[in-house]
Amino acid sequence: MKARPDLSFFKLWNLSFGFFGVQIAYALQSANISRIFATIGADPHSLSYFWILPPLMGIIVQPIVGTLSDKTWCRFGRRIPYLFIGAAVAVLVMCLLPNAGSLGMALSTAMVFGLCSLMFLDTSINMAMQPFKMLVGDMVNEKQKALAYSIQSFLCNAGSIAGYVFPFLFTFLGISNEAPRGVVPDSVIYSFYIGAAILILCVLYTTVKVKEMPPKEYAEYHGLDKPLNEEKVNIILLLRDAPSAFWSVGLVQFFCWAAFMYMWTYTNGAIADTCWNTSDPSSPAYQEAGNWLGLLFAIQALGSVIWAVVLPNIPSRKLAYAGSLLLGGLGFLLVPFIHNQYVLFIPYLLIGCAWAAMLAMPFAIVTNALEGRGHLGVYLGLFNGTICIPQIAAAALGGVLLSLVGSVQANMLAMAGVFLIIGALFVGRIKE
Repeated sequence: MKARPDLSFFKLWNLSFGFFGVQIAYALQSANISRIFATIGADPHSLSYFWILPPLMGIIVQPIVGTLSDKTWCRFGRRIPYLFIGAAVAVLVMCLLPNAGSLGMALSTAMVFGLCSLMFLDTSINMAMQPFKMLVGDMVNEKQKALAYSIQSFLCNAGSIAGYVFPFLFTFLGISNEAPRGVVPDSVIYSFYIGAAILILCVLYTTVKVKEMPPKEYAEYHGLDKPLNEEKVNIILLLRDAPSAFWSVGLVQFFCWAAFMYMWTYTNGAIADTCWNTSDPSSPAYQEAGNWLGLLFAIQALGSVIWAVVLPNIPSRKLAYAGSLLLGGLGFLLVPFIHNQYVLFIPYLLIGCAWAAMLAMPFAIVTNALEGRGHLGVYLGLFNGTICIPQIAAAALGGVLLSLVGSVQANMLAMAGVFLIIGALFVGRIKE
């Protein structure tokens, strides 16, 4: 097997730069989906059901993209064609989704329009997101892989911060944060428009700057007997032969992603209740809480950036992983007891520690365990199931659990804290 050469910092940067734009789109979706559907008229007990679509699309789309891109080669590359097509579709849908309540449709029609837009948005985001992880696995050697994923994590969090603060920023600049009942405010609509423009520009940059390996060269650098585009894929056999780290990390992932699903779903309603004393989505106070949610998520991303610098300096990777999840769990448990919007910065900084570990540790452990096996795209697509399945389960049970905790949305964040602590306990089962 030929050794992959070292890449310059700027080549590593170019591999992941488009991820900045993709993450802006993902952040806008994460921070505003509950707000959009609540504004249109959705019942709080039904909010989690709208969140089934994003991970459902992920578990369908990402293995398909991984399998097809493993076997693709054209003048534009292997992964990049899927990246570009996904981004182009995302741009179109980002211009449609926030207008679900503005087109004069009845409530039921607006809900269906919003759901269809959300389905296409998440399909396209997943199609655009997966190739970035594969590009690093394809083109970066073991020595530089930690740096490459660190760059990707930085761009991910930087994009998140931008996407999260857009509604708050546009409101500060004078764009209206209020709208008639059932209509999404202009501050949110314009955020999606600007995010769409940044997304396509960033993806175009990566498309122009990155040149992928042809199949035969890839086979030489990865120790394969023949190029992947000449080899048949049996997903059942690949799963059977997956390393133990694939499954043990997946168990930790289950509790982590269920926790964050409840954060994305219920933070808006939780802080509107605890800090603004309202549960009416049409009230100015609820929309102000929606803007503050974006700021809190940006604080979480900032905490993640800071903690990502600390993580490599912790001698034990498993200790770093478990400790980060415990800090995040503590942050979630604090949220229901805080009634000052500024004090909320503290728990969301702690939650950012868990997010930093979730972005870096699982893929570092699993890609190292998969080294030399081939079919990296398929394996990463399948590993995405450990992200999507827990979100689907959490979303499906969200309404029931909300009723069990007294229909208090802040209590769902405490439940998220319990899930992260359980995940931290299961880190000890990982064998690298």
